[in-house]
Amino acid sequence: MNSVLIVGFGDIAQRALPQLAAHFRVWVLVRPERMTEAGASATVRCVHGNLDDPATLVGLPGPISHVVHLAPPPNAGRTDPRTAHLLGALTLQPRSPQRLVYISTSGVYGDCAGDWVDEQRPVNPMSDRARRRVDAERRVGEFGRTRGIATVILRVPGIYAADRLPLERLRKATPVLRAEDDVYTNHIHANDLAGIVLTALTHADANGIYNVADDSALKMGDWFDLVADRAGLPRPPRIARAEAGQSIPPALLSFMSESRRLLNDRMKRELGVGLRYPTVLDGVPAA
Repeated sequence: MNSVLIVGFGDIAQRALPQLAAHFRVWVLVRPERMTEAGASATVRCVHGNLDDPATLVGLPGPISHVVHLAPPPNAGRTDPRTAHLLGALTLQPRSPQRLVYISTSGVYGDCAGDWVDEQRPVNPMSDRARRRVDAERRVGEFGRTRGIATVILRVPGIYAADRLPLERLRKATPVLRAEDDVYTNHIHANDLAGIVLTALTHADANGIYNVADDSALKMGDWFDLVADRAGLPRPPRIARAEAGQSIPPALLSFMSESRRLLNDRMKRELGVGLRYPTVLDGVPAA
């Protein structure tokens, strides 16, 4: 049986774990403080490592045939040293993995003025957060080309699930933009993403970049209205963009400065992905 190394044992990795364990021997790279959490499952083997400290990565298990990299970059800077450290450690392995799957973000496209966006669109990051992801994508691509490894980059938008909804923001009545100023947003259900991770690891033809989004095409304010209605909460107030800087935190406002609609045709056509939750109308539960 092939082996997979999971780097970044967060929500998506834990959702994908039962499916992964059916196809692979599973190793999980975890920091010491996460050892108990990861070790709670009898289906995984834990290896201690810290992506911020490359000296701790010299003991990666081998041989590993597949790697799925879900760890986020640091919170500052324009590059992703964590990805650089991981790839450096993989080059020291006696045998290279057959495939590496990296979970990136659709934020690398920047503002597209509401256009439909496929994987051929050039990246145009507008924040350091997105620039760090572009750097990671570049490193992963170069790693694959120089070592002859299939690399898959999944560009993921907003992830949601029943336990991943912006309910606290709705309770605080944080405003959203009025319709004429609003931006398009994109989503994928966490369970669908977990399944797509497995597909990206196992599909014989998986290679390159894929937009991983559902079929929804709605604006951000409509998204919050939907969640509010399903949760039995008041809809958020609507304001003009000119007023937004006074009442919306800067980090949140940055997401309201980018508008795009992701095309997911390549994911469906080449990987045969069928979404369990084709739109947010299917995935957001009622209270």
